[in-house]
Amino acid sequence: MSNDEFFLNNSVKNKYCAAFIPGLQDVIADIVKERLSDVKILKLFDGAILFETKTTYDKFNFFCFNNIFAVIDFSEDTHTEAQRNRENNEKGAILIKRYIKKILKEDIFTKDVISNNSKNFHTFRIVVSNENTPAAIDEKLRDEAEKLISCLSGLKVNRALPDTEFWFLRRSEGISLFMKRLTLRSSWEKTLHKGELPPPLAWTLCRLARLSHSDTVLDPFCGYGSIPEAAVKHFHITKFIACDSSREAYRYTEERFKKRKSAELTLYNEDFSKLPSLVKEKSVDAIVTDPPWGLFKQTGGGVLPEKMFDVFGKLLKDGGRAAVLYENNDSFLKKVPDNFKLKTNIPILLSGRKAVIYLLVNTVI
Repeated sequence: MSNDEFFLNNSVKNKYCAAFIPGLQDVIADIVKERLSDVKILKLFDGAILFETKTTYDKFNFFCFNNIFAVIDFSEDTHTEAQRNRENNEKGAILIKRYIKKILKEDIFTKDVISNNSKNFHTFRIVVSNENTPAAIDEKLRDEAEKLISCLSGLKVNRALPDTEFWFLRRSEGISLFMKRLTLRSSWEKTLHKGELPPPLAWTLCRLARLSHSDTVLDPFCGYGSIPEAAVKHFHITKFIACDSSREAYRYTEERFKKRKSAELTLYNEDFSKLPSLVKEKSVDAIVTDPPWGLFKQTGGGVLPEKMFDVFGKLLKDGGRAAVLYENNDSFLKKVPDNFKLKTNIPILLSGRKAVIYLLVNTVI
């Protein structure tokens, strides 16, 4: 995140809404409380958090979020069932009308959130969402909202490729929000390779594994390098061992780390089962990995967990940690050997697929 992004005077508390991978709400709440001493969590949803802090956005140091928004205004639904049904039928129109009226009569703080922009923001578009579904609005109302926001913000309308977005959002929990998107990037789906982990999830896996600077860390299924990148860049790991059987993924990861000369990355283009002959026994402090469980399932690889734990047991130090992302079914836990203790498991939803983060410790039998 650029340091010249949105900020307001730190004498007031600013409200933010951040989106994250569903299922991680307890983890996210802990991270926010840890990093913002004055934070007040206003709402915690499955996949989003609404919080208040004097810390300005340019001082944020979060890597666990998909997107962060500045909250211009929000309200809780106190309407009757008939009113809610009517708003559902009219979708985003009522929501936009409500906030246009508030913008025109609200105090200076609301207008400041709209007008204070990063120097990288030149254009915007409006996004209207009703319970996670894009909501259509008539052109006249859209024009009215765009003109008002443009006048206050100094930004020009660009409905195709804008620098930022103003969101009119209504959630199923009965919360309505008017927000400005602060993060500048395209969606992960458009930029990642097939099967590549989104950076926020790679970072979260590393954090859950409690990585320390002095650790030797292993990813036996590194793919295109999301986990090694997060470990080296954000957790300052200097000794990372990565492996993948795909020649394409291996070459991409190799090229990715050529620029990181300070980090010691040992990269193997081998099947993970060969690692015990390549890596010193009991030399690894932590394993952080996302095995290709979908691929192995399609090719009849039901023995993948058994093979993994055989390799893990040989390479992990006694007391070594493993953070493993795997499909959400009972078969994985049935394959966990006695020398591994399950610390916790966190069900998540990743690109519409149910998965689980398993945190394990290699114990002495």
